[in-house]
Amino acid sequence: MGNIGIIGSGLVGSRVIQHLTSYSHPLVTTNHFNVNHVNGCDVVVLAHGAPHAALAAVLLGQGCHVVSCCDDLEDTMTMLDLAPRAQSMGRSLVVGAACSPGMTGLLVNHVSRAFDAMDEVHVAVHGTGGPRCAHQHHKNLAGTSVGWHDGEWLQSPAGSGRELCWFPDPVNARDCYRHASAEPILLQRVAPQLQRITARVSATRRDRLTARLPMLSPPHKEGGVGALRVEARGTRNGVRHVEIVGMSERIASVAAAVAANVAHVLATQPVTPGVHAVGAPELPNGEILDGVLATGLTLHQFVGT
Repeated sequence: MGNIGIIGSGLVGSRVIQHLTSYSHPLVTTNHFNVNHVNGCDVVVLAHGAPHAALAAVLLGQGCHVVSCCDDLEDTMTMLDLAPRAQSMGRSLVVGAACSPGMTGLLVNHVSRAFDAMDEVHVAVHGTGGPRCAHQHHKNLAGTSVGWHDGEWLQSPAGSGRELCWFPDPVNARDCYRHASAEPILLQRVAPQLQRITARVSATRRDRLTARLPMLSPPHKEGGVGALRVEARGTRNGVRHVEIVGMSERIASVAAAVAANVAHVLATQPVTPGVHAVGAPELPNGEILDGVLATGLTLHQFVGT
């Protein structure tokens, strides 16, 4: 098996190491100040805080496949522009390999089989992982959100668009709002036929009121139980149909499981060179999802009317 490097030793990075150890991959671990330590690795997982784009470009130039756990909108857009570099080197860069985005792409790919034609996806997430994730959540509520609506990109203020979203137990119902996430950009690559894509995150009134200020108190070492919800709409047998799937788990655990299994795939089988989103048809998404669920995570499906 190919060598895999992991940059970052926080909650996500340490759990990526645990998962990849179970696959018996030779591992090299370091922080983003000592990237020379991962020279010669076949795959490198970027599990530290944003930005990732500059480092991803260097690693691609060294002949490494790269897996990024970043969900920062601007950083993700910069990484998408690295497609010519990845293709020229014959390597792959997988962006948004985390919870949202990441697990969401796998779930969209998974539920698409329940439709004759799927045309809408609406994603919501509750909770944060470690401190860097909490800071990103804070930043995302102060930016500008993007959404895909009937073939056009729409921009809205983050923190607007309140919607009550139901998550699997024990999280249940939470008020969710638009946020400056890369999610819609990546889901549009996962399923280009979609006409509408939205992404929301749970937030309290305090979160929204203080989003443009420095964080008033330091974040916890790890957030509590988080949750993810993917609502897909389309047609089946000539009538409108809705599928809702989700997950209730610590956000860092979901992100690590996705990143580790994407890295495992890149290290063990050929993937078309370029920049890919998790869930895109160029990746073996069924195999990745099976690997994620094998870590002990459980999918929930809404059944009712």
